[in-house]
Amino acid sequence: MTTTFDELPDIDAANVVRCARVLLRRPLLRAGGPDGDLLPMIYRQRVVLQEVFSSLLGYRLVVERRFARLYKSGAGEDTTRGEAALSPRGYAYLALTLAALTGIGRQVLLSRLVSDVRAAAAEAEIAVVDDPADRRALTAALRQLVALGVITETEGSVTAESSAEALITIDTDLLGQLVAGPLAEAESPEQLIELASAAGPRNLEHAVRRRLVEDPVVLYSDLPAEQSGWLREHVTAESRRLERFFGLVSECRAEGVVVCDPEDYLSDVAFPGPGTVARIALLALPELLDRAAADAAGKHPVTWQDLTDVCQELVEAYPAAWSRQATEDHQELVHSVVALLRRLGLLQDAGGSWLLSPAAHRWLPQPDATPAPNREPEPPAPEPAGWSLFDEIDEKQGEQR
Repeated sequence: MTTTFDELPDIDAANVVRCARVLLRRPLLRAGGPDGDLLPMIYRQRVVLQEVFSSLLGYRLVVERRFARLYKSGAGEDTTRGEAALSPRGYAYLALTLAALTGIGRQVLLSRLVSDVRAAAAEAEIAVVDDPADRRALTAALRQLVALGVITETEGSVTAESSAEALITIDTDLLGQLVAGPLAEAESPEQLIELASAAGPRNLEHAVRRRLVEDPVVLYSDLPAEQSGWLREHVTAESRRLERFFGLVSECRAEGVVVCDPEDYLSDVAFPGPGTVARIALLALPELLDRAAADAAGKHPVTWQDLTDVCQELVEAYPAAWSRQATEDHQELVHSVVALLRRLGLLQDAGGSWLLSPAAHRWLPQPDATPAPNREPEPPAPEPAGWSLFDEIDEKQGEQR
């Protein structure tokens, strides 16, 4: 499947792996952006990279001197994947902005662009309310396009202030490469999402391999029966393939596969991580695992009340360890912990309840602080009395005095 890669010298093969990892993290790579200094190397190795992504994952790779675009599969129905800065309304404004930009040209005033976006919303029968929340959502969409390099603030800047003016320059080449789904083939938004997340030509192996590359935890019970059977049969070969081409290390267990990046470059969410929410989520895992026995798939059922109680106990046991701002609203804290565990693939919604992944057993943390006084554990029993360093020994009589 990767004949060209097999023929490369070791140093060139290592460079291809490095470029492949960068493209997995930054599917739209541009000159002047993060990791943009690798574009010349990607351009030189474009034929090999295109073969690697096409044969292994069914991904299309477009490489020009100014940019490289890896067309990855969409997230499908997974609502935990996406830009944290974009709300659902922000994503709607992102799509409307792309529609408005296609007919504007290379430069436009911010006020004109905002007017065109709202006109596109009206045409799509999307209600627009000119309030602070709505302006923040639109601003977040525009800031995302600035971060991608699709638009540039030539004069002024994009802000949520309705009176602010700016001159926007559009990179039409990048604009044309942004949408991954086949717009001409889709007859509805739902079909566009389905087509964007569809597997490649080798449907079965591409679908499973994409899950392994994109998700940190892949459980056999979460895959369709055909995919689960294929992965069980080929798990050893797939582990070697992921390490060879993408530098990823797999841990194979009875319940599924955990894929790790030793360099943490491809890890979009660090865990364990800093901050009150991450530390409470980490310390909550052992207690949540003990609350209910695992089902046949190795998952532990937990309820919202379990999550609330465990978080409350941790906050009360170590009051000085947490940020006051993060813990003053307890329900908001629980929501944040749940959101983090879901993004990590450790917590799944099971129709009104939750299932904790068997991968949670990887973490068995021990608090490094003393509990609050009212929860202080019993002191250990005193040790038997022994000799002191200041005791003297009578060498002749062998007695202590």
